Amino acid sequence: MTDYDVLMVGAGHNGLVCAHALAKSGRKVLMLEAGDVAGGCAATREFAPGFSVSSCAQWLTQLSPRVMDSMSLVDHGLQFAARDLASVSLAEDGDHLVLRGAKLEGANISAEDQLAYEDFSARMMRFTKILAKAFSTRAPKLVESNFADRLTLIKLGLGLKLLGKNDMNDLMRIILINMYDVMEENFDHPRLKALLSLDGMLGSHMGPRSPNTVFGYLYRRVGNLFGYDGPAQLRGGMGALADAMVASCKAAGVEIRCGEAVASIDSEAGQVIGVTLASGEQFSGKLVVSNVDPVTTFQHLVGYRNLETGVVRSVSNIRNKSGTAKLHLALSGLPSFAGLSAELTGHRLVIAPDMNYAERAFNAVKYSEYSKEPVMDISIPTVNDPGLAPDGQHVISAIVQFAPHEPEGGWDGHRQAFTDIVLDLLERYAPGIRGLVTASELLTPQDLEKEFGMTGGHWHHGELSLDQVMMMRPFHGANQYSTPVNGLYLCGAGSHPGGGVMGLAGLNAANEIIKRVGAA
Repeated sequence: MTDYDVLMVGAGHNGLVCAHALAKSGRKVLMLEAGDVAGGCAATREFAPGFSVSSCAQWLTQLSPRVMDSMSLVDHGLQFAARDLASVSLAEDGDHLVLRGAKLEGANISAEDQLAYEDFSARMMRFTKILAKAFSTRAPKLVESNFADRLTLIKLGLGLKLLGKNDMNDLMRIILINMYDVMEENFDHPRLKALLSLDGMLGSHMGPRSPNTVFGYLYRRVGNLFGYDGPAQLRGGMGALADAMVASCKAAGVEIRCGEAVASIDSEAGQVIGVTLASGEQFSGKLVVSNVDPVTTFQHLVGYRNLETGVVRSVSNIRNKSGTAKLHLALSGLPSFAGLSAELTGHRLVIAPDMNYAERAFNAVKYSEYSKEPVMDISIPTVNDPGLAPDGQHVISAIVQFAPHEPEGGWDGHRQAFTDIVLDLLERYAPGIRGLVTASELLTPQDLEKEFGMTGGHWHHGELSLDQVMMMRPFHGANQYSTPVNGLYLCGAGSHPGGGVMGLAGLNAANEIIKRVGAA
């Protein structure tokens, strides 16, 4: 039995951010990670001999500059392979639509749509500024609030008021509807509408017509305020972020042990006393911080038998279905997308011809089926970072929407069929690509759940919907990083503000712990 001030369960990027801040405050911190390496969804691994890929998250779009600066990530080796990439909505005939910042190119985009998008983008950024302020601190409670919570609510209210009457009314109106309707109100071009609506549903169990997709879009746009005018790609893949964070944590004195699965978070009379590993080894500590998702934390590690009925009900009601799969391809050469310039090949490539196409793709997963014509968010990372593959060869990493957690009969009988569907779709846009494929890997939501330890395979650890964000995340009673178990805190994507490689859940949790517990 070894004593530590803080025991961290899981070493995903939010956990690393939290551990670093707690160690800098003078605490003795031990991180326990079940996987072979730290980083969680920020991971790079070899999926075929000589071919490496960002195995879960593939674009950096939201990492907070506060996290970058506090952990000195650049000093610890973090490098960008490319920044401010364009989003390209692919067309089979080669007349692609290109979105660069607030500018649109190609696809016979009209002057009216261009002006409308510039206005729309500016308006969305005004709305996003309010979210960014809310994300920078703990979510305020609406009842039993203290002075800090009241001050946060006052600032949020003031931010709304400063929008002006028209913008405030518009925000209150659209936040409750869906991207399909908002797109129809603002634009004419079908691929522009589909491209923007994708950003509202990516990684979720929602289609363009689903409520909460406007919030999802605004959530993603927070990254613009953090300095990302389009997706960024890290040199060495997303695992390079984990490597820099690990180096920063170790420099701060954090002890990290990988390959050590926590079997239980131990408590007595509602008070945390430590953790027990799957090996039977025990560690004592007055504080335990969980970076894993809330369902895993409470159901499997704390144990429902140690929680009140109301808490168990709240945990059981968290919606965390995923509709997202990942496809990785090793290619003997660079694919040629019809009409796509060499300059754009390394940018974000999207297959979503129109919103009805995207909605039909979503319809399938509602019935535990996979899409016969899926939506895809495609990266060819080796264009910007050749070291991920052998000389002259390439990697494709694609987010594929939609795939169920478990189709009828299980994935063993469907894996190749779904892979073939995706490859056939790619062939329509990049003729000859099938002949370049030397290896492939499909990660279903079930695979993502198993590999990254996130219930349902949901990378946000719970849907980003208005009833599961801010002061409702993950549920009432655990919405300010503390939990009904004294001494147990949450710091992962299931906490405020949510998932994506942002880091604020971890940083906010550390600040809250330091505030509550006091100086070390």
